[in-house]
Amino acid sequence: MTVLEAIQKSAEFLGKKNVEAPRLQAELLLAHLLKMPRMKLYLNFDRALTVAETDALRECIKRRGQREPLQHINGSTSFCGFEMTVNRHALIPRPETEQLAELGWQFLATINHQPSICLDFCTGSGCIAIAIAAKCPNAKIVAADISREALALAQENAAQNKLAERIEFLQGDGFAALAAGAQFDLIVSNPPYIPSAEIETLEPEVRDFDPRLALDGGADGLNFYRLVAAQAKPFLKPDGKLMLEFGDGQADAIKKIFESEKWIVEAVREDYSQRARILVARL
Repeated sequence: MTVLEAIQKSAEFLGKKNVEAPRLQAELLLAHLLKMPRMKLYLNFDRALTVAETDALRECIKRRGQREPLQHINGSTSFCGFEMTVNRHALIPRPETEQLAELGWQFLATINHQPSICLDFCTGSGCIAIAIAAKCPNAKIVAADISREALALAQENAAQNKLAERIEFLQGDGFAALAAGAQFDLIVSNPPYIPSAEIETLEPEVRDFDPRLALDGGADGLNFYRLVAAQAKPFLKPDGKLMLEFGDGQADAIKKIFESEKWIVEAVREDYSQRARILVARL
């Protein structure tokens, strides 16, 4: 079987399984398997796959047809240009979250005193903490999560990106993970924000493979925002900022939550697809 035939048959199979963009998915899996850029496949359409390559591709396509995420099958994904190992213990880093990381490192770059200090709350895979640490070499980063398994993954990602010494990892429930008196120039987070009842309606790639702990935001999806609005003030320096990602349609409700706790909501920023996505607040 040639590369082109493999792509065509794989795409046809994935299409029948209702996988979005089946041709692209087939190409990405095969490119990863053959360790070449996807576009290079087009220069190798006539290349015959070995038996081992065919068997490996067949297994990958079978897994994708069962709606296992492409990133889990390949074992990694890119976030802000940094390679992140992914697994079932943390959310797969999403492109829209790159905007949150970028806003974070841009703000820290404006701070005159050094070193600045940033808290990544609900760090998951560690992608935000790692991106900010890489872009702000004078900053100290603290990454906290309730999940020990997620923290282990985040530590692995920090090590493979040669940033392990720059990030302190803390396990605990909410702000209880932090030392008394700790204060930060920036608190940033991509928390759970899916309403509990909506989780079963999500795409199988999310519903069946992302950890529920990282998805479930309570009955209305806003539990975490209430917690932060009520408890974060002592942990933010007077000139510091709070930046939180949220879900579609939640902007107004989250803005009201923070204003009711006497926060100054500085901005609601859009992601790269022009959807309201990030709350920026200060004391």
